[in-house]
Amino acid sequence: MIYKSYLAEQNINGIKENLFLFYGENIGLKEDFKKIIKLNNKKAEILVFLEEEIIKNEDRFFNEVLNISLFEEEKIYFIDQATDKVLSVIEKVITKLDNQKIYLFSELLDKKSKLRSYYEKSNKTAAIACYPDNEISIKNIILNKLKGFKGMSSQNINMIKDNCNLDRAKLNNELSKILTFFKNKELSSDKLEMLLDVKVNDNFNLLKDEALKGDKVQTNQLLSDTLMDNEKSIYYLNVINQRLNKLAETFNLEKKTSLVDAVNMIKPPIFWKDKPSFLIQAKKWNLLKIKKILSKTYDIEINFKTNGNINKKVLMKKLIVDICELANA
Repeated sequence: MIYKSYLAEQNINGIKENLFLFYGENIGLKEDFKKIIKLNNKKAEILVFLEEEIIKNEDRFFNEVLNISLFEEEKIYFIDQATDKVLSVIEKVITKLDNQKIYLFSELLDKKSKLRSYYEKSNKTAAIACYPDNEISIKNIILNKLKGFKGMSSQNINMIKDNCNLDRAKLNNELSKILTFFKNKELSSDKLEMLLDVKVNDNFNLLKDEALKGDKVQTNQLLSDTLMDNEKSIYYLNVINQRLNKLAETFNLEKKTSLVDAVNMIKPPIFWKDKPSFLIQAKKWNLLKIKKILSKTYDIEINFKTNGNINKKVLMKKLIVDICELANA
């Protein structure tokens, strides 16, 4: 069964199926769903599996899910990085489930995906697409989270919105800082700008743009000038991924029209100030190059999340250099 993400956010308990699939590019939305599920099941134990673990040892997973004692706490299962490979496991376990709930979280799945198709068509499963947020949804989140705050001017709302670059994960991080810093619930534009590190974030976006354009001189200069915060490493990767995905979308549209028209057709639209840079980047890249870098950013993100001792700044700078070199390849 297919469910709209905004309806699932409002009332996920209204979905009666026991198997859920959350897929799409919106990392922040998927993280929000995890929080909602945990909040609605405070007494349950959350067990997290990677698809790779399950594929390597199906019996262990089956034993964990199916051998439930009456005296055990309720358990909920998260499966991260799910792809079509895990479908055979789901098909085996679905007929044996009682009240156990299993939540799969995937990257973007196209319409040919067997996993997506299965979850959309079966009346025992729930498929929820997590598409990117737009300006309206981002503003609504800001207004909802900062309800009751003074100083909610258009300037301050736009500052928060523009700083997150339509990235909900980044937005949630920034809103958390705002809620902690402005305990008196009164926003000040000067303090807000300082808290959000607007200048630093602008510098990284500029660095990203110059690297994607293949400008070695500007990229090297900005690598020296741009301060990188370890805590924002995932945000930096998301910024790069979002631009690469936009470029890929442009190339798919370009098959039916001109490059300029394709850029104008993208939803949500490219900000008018970014269009000149975007067009230069589009002439430097193709789908094969994009796939190579997306593979690298995926591997780097896994390293960030699994290795606490890794030097994130070094990896990010190496990635920027690789992007710049590949742009010119």
